[in-house]
Formats: sequence, structure tokens, C-alpha cells
Amino acid sequence: MKTLIIDDERLARNELRRLLENFPKIQIVGEAANADEALPMIDDLEPELLFLDIQMPGKNGFELLQSIEGKTPEVIFTTAYDEYAIKAFEFNALDYLLKPVELARLSEAIHRVEEEQQHASEVQGHSIAGIASKVLGENDQVFVKDGEKCWFVKLGKVRLFESMGNYVRLYFDDQKPLVLKSLNALEDRLNPATFFRANRKHIINLQWIEKIEPWFSGGLLVTLRGGDKIEISRRQAIRFKDLLSL
Repeated sequence: MKTLIIDDERLARNELRRLLENFPKIQIVGEAANADEALPMIDDLEPELLFLDIQMPGKNGFELLQSIEGKTPEVIFTTAYDEYAIKAFEFNALDYLLKPVELARLSEAIHRVEEEQQHASEVQGHSIAGIASKVLGENDQVFVKDGEKCWFVKLGKVRLFESMGNYVRLYFDDQKPLVLKSLNALEDRLNPATFFRANRKHIINLQWIEKIEPWFSGGLLVTLRGGDKIEISRRQAIRFKDLLSL
């Protein structure tokens, strides 16, 4: 995977290059110290992945991305500051690494790149929209902001999504933040092998089910680990049985 390192600190570039030697699939095709150096290299070399610092002289990392013409490579941000995480997520960054970068954390990021590549190759030939709106599975992490609080949460930890009008409430750990999204829009993004639309108001994580009981009018009542009880409507109960039976 053709990779470009963009960072104004030479020592940081050297250290990242050294760490990336552990990943034979990563081919470093160049380094740049700022956006002015990087943009022509992106045009000429057509890298598939950028390791991109955020705070640099001249254009910052976000402004660099906005200046790229044509297809933007995948991006992993590297920065000494954590306050940019929300904005990084808005730019569809695959990951956000805090300096000094640790090998274990870098390995997670590379794994995410490989998953993204695999997904892109699976959907190639299908609709462009399919590539743009990647289906999210239990191992994907999403950024959630509710008021002043924010979380970077792995979807596998989210046991329940509950519709609240134009918002959806996420249930994970002891948190229940709201996100501005409809349940229908969310359902389109979630992997149906893990996340099941139980009824008009709820999507449940199948891996969190603790107990299933018959319920009124041919429906089912599921109890999730943590105690949440969710009714599966009669119509969805038929799909549910099909999905989970041998």
C-alpha cells in the first residue's frame, strides 16, 4: 500500500518510518514536511494512505485534505494534541494516533486500513454510494459527541440504539448519548449480521442478547445483558428466527 508521511518534525517522520518497517504491506513512497511539499507528491505518487500531522507551518492537515483534487487517499492523523479528534472524524479519518505513536496502537490502525481495503475491493463494481457509506461492523469505532462530552466507541460495545424522533440514543457501558441521526439512516450503515431492527424504535446488538421469550401476538421479548428488555414485533420476529436458526 503506497504510503506518504507528512509531518514537519523530521524526528517524528523517522520514528514513524522505523515503526512502519514492522508492516511489510506498507510501502513508504515519500515524506513531506508541509502541505506545499505534500500536494505535488500526492498528485505524482498517488499514495493510497497518508500519515498526516495536523499542526504544521502553512496549511494544517485539514486544509491540506481540502486542497487535494481528485480522490483523497485514506488518512491516519498523527498529532500531539487530542482536541482535534472530533474534526478528524468529520474528515472520515480511518484513525487518530497520538504522539508518541506506540507500536500496538499503530498495529490497530494498520489493521483498520486493511479492513477498509478489503471492504472496498468487495464492493468494487457495486454502487459508488456503497463505497462512500461503508457498512459498519462490531470492530469499527465511531466518534460520538453529546453536548460537551465525546467518546470514541467500538460499535461492538453498543448494545442498543433507540429512536428519539430525529435523534438516536446509544446505549454502551453506563452511557446513553444522543446523536443527530434517524434510526433508518443508522440501520443502513450497520452490519445486519450483528445489528437487528427489533421494531420501529429499536436496533439491538445480537451479541448482547441474554434471554428470549415468547411475547404478545407472535412477537418476542429479548433481554440484553445489562437488563434492557426490548420487544421484537411479530413481523420482525419471523426475520429474527430465520436469521438465528440453523
